Amino acid sequence: MAKKILMLIIIFTILGVVINTLYGMYKEAQLSNGPQVNETAVTQNNNSENITLSNKIKTIRTYFQGYKVSAELTIPKINLSTYVLEEYDEEAMWLCPTKYFGPEPNEIGNYCIAAHNYDKENMFNHIIELTEGDKIILSDNKNGSVFYEVYDVYKVEPNQTEVLSQQTEGNTDITLITCSDYSSKRIIVKARRS
Repeated sequence: MAKKILMLIIIFTILGVVINTLYGMYKEAQLSNGPQVNETAVTQNNNSENITLSNKIKTIRTYFQGYKVSAELTIPKINLSTYVLEEYDEEAMWLCPTKYFGPEPNEIGNYCIAAHNYDKENMFNHIIELTEGDKIILSDNKNGSVFYEVYDVYKVEPNQTEVLSQQTEGNTDITLITCSDYSSKRIIVKARRS
């Protein structure tokens, strides 16, 4: 009897891993292989929730496990709340997302954040589920909590560095970056201050 129970546990575990992998492959297959910029998709949203939270100065932690914290990233749709570390290096990336390139958080330009996509609660394993119109909140100790709206999600080759461009025409953008397809591609999520 114990062998049958153990066998069932193993089968259900394997089945769960296969279903999770297939779901991830399905979501990745839905992504395009390049930006589909739709300027009308990014709209100014002046509802009271955005105004209220944007005007609050949220004090965030300045250090996390010995690394300087640049910002706090919150993505309600995927239940992600994590720090963004200032220093981009291999050890820091095992702890949290890190600032990869760009201006200070919530400043004009393209604030680029990189993270691993492995299954850890504060990493980017679920950003593939984001779609146009989803909200992202980036908080820092200078500007408070600022709302962004996703306007594009796509995949690129690792050498396609145009996603890091700082030519935002005066807009405040963020770019989330993580690996895909066994590190042969990158998932890109682009969002603009709303």
